Amino acid sequence: MTVHKTNAVLRVGKFEPTFADELALRYDVPSLPDGAERTRFLAEHAAGIRVVVTSGQPGVDAGTIAALPNVEVIVNNGAGVDAIDLEAAKRRGIGVSNTPDVLSDTVADTALGLILMTLRRFGAADRYVRAGRWARDGQFPYGRDVSGLQVGILGLGRIGSAIATRLLGFDCAIAYHNRHRIDDCPYRYAESPARLAQSVDVLVVATTGDHRTRKLVDRTVLEALGPEGYLVNIARGSVVDQEALVELLMRGGLAGAGLDVFADEPHVPAELLSLDNVVLFPHIGSATARTRRAMALLAIRNLDSYLETGELVTPVLRPRR
Repeated sequence: MTVHKTNAVLRVGKFEPTFADELALRYDVPSLPDGAERTRFLAEHAAGIRVVVTSGQPGVDAGTIAALPNVEVIVNNGAGVDAIDLEAAKRRGIGVSNTPDVLSDTVADTALGLILMTLRRFGAADRYVRAGRWARDGQFPYGRDVSGLQVGILGLGRIGSAIATRLLGFDCAIAYHNRHRIDDCPYRYAESPARLAQSVDVLVVATTGDHRTRKLVDRTVLEALGPEGYLVNIARGSVVDQEALVELLMRGGLAGAGLDVFADEPHVPAELLSLDNVVLFPHIGSATARTRRAMALLAIRNLDSYLETGELVTPVLRPRR
C-alpha cells in the first residue's frame, strides 16, 4: 500500500489508536502542535492546508478554523460532530463528514447493556459477591424487570431505531420524541421530552449532541421521569443537565441511571462514584475492534474521496464550490 506524504492534510487532536494506525498506512501528514510551536507551525503551513482530519476531542473550534484560511473540509472519525464548530464551518463553506451507520448496532448494544445493568443491578451484584457480602449478608437486593417496560427514546434516528428494535425482544412498549413526528412509525410519539419522560419507565437519550440539544434533558424532564424512572444516556453528556441529574440521584428523585457519556469527559462527578444505582461507562458506546476499524475506514474513504473527486462520502455539511 502506497503511503501518500502531503502537507495539504492536517491531523487535529488525539486519535483513537485504530484510526491512527489505519491513517498512517495510507497518509503521512503533520499534526497540529500545541503552544508556541502551534503558532510557528501555522505561520509556515496554514495556507497550504485543505483538509483537517480529527477524531473527537478537542475537536475543531472556530479559532482553529479561522487560523486555516484555505481549509475546504473537515473529516471526522465519529458519528457525533459536536466538537466541531459547525456554524463557523458553514459560514466559510467548509464541508464536514462523519461516520454514521457503521456504529449504530454497537452503540445500540451498549444502550441495551446499560439498561440491563442499571435496572437489574448486575454490576452492583458482581461487586457484592467480590466483597464477600453474599456469604456475610445474604440475599442481594432485588432489581427491576426489563421485560414489558415502557421505554422512551429521545432521538429516534439510526441508533435510536436500533435500540427500539432490540427492546421489542423484551416486549417493551416504545415511545419516542423527535423534533418532527416520523411518518408511518410504529411507535407512540410524545410531543415533548417532558411528556415522553412522564409516560415511561426508562428514558434513553440517543439524540445528536449540538447547540440545539444542549441540556435538552433538563430538570423539568428529569423530574417528569420521577423517582421510579431510570435515565440511560449513550448520546452526549451535553444533552443532559448533569448538575440536576446528580442532585436528583442523590436525593432519590430518580430510581437510577446508566451513563456512557458525561459533560466534561473524562471527568465524572464524584457524587456518582458512590451510588450503586448508577452504572458508569468510560464512553465505550462504539468501542469494539470491528466497529472502530469500520469507522476508521469510512473516515479514510471520505478523505480519499475528497482528495480524488472533491466529494465527501458521508457529508454532514457539503463543501461550497
